[in-house]
Amino acid sequence: MASEPTEQLGFIGLILQPGSSLNSTFLYFLDGAFVALFLVFIMLAFVTSGNPHIFALMFIELALWASVKWFVHELKRSREEPSTPEKKDQ
Repeated sequence: MASEPTEQLGFIGLILQPGSSLNSTFLYFLDGAFVALFLVFIMLAFVTSGNPHIFALMFIELALWASVKWFVHELKRSREEPSTPEKKDQ
C-alpha cells in the first residue's frame, strides 16, 4: 500500500503546508537563499566598481532578511505563550 501522502510530498510539499514557516529545514534553506543572494550582490558590487544601486539592493535584502527573522521569532514566541483571555476590572 502507499504510504501517507504527506510523506511523498518532499520538501516542496512540506513548505506548502500550514505552519511550515517554523520548520527548521525550511528556515535553514531560507537563510541559505538570503546568504547566496547577498554574495551575488557583493560580487556585483566588485564587478560594477561600487555602483550605489547595488548597495541599495544590498540594504533592501538585509532589511528583508531581518524582517523575516523577526517575524519568525515573533511567530515562535506567540505559539509558546499560553493564550488566556484578559479579564477586565469592573
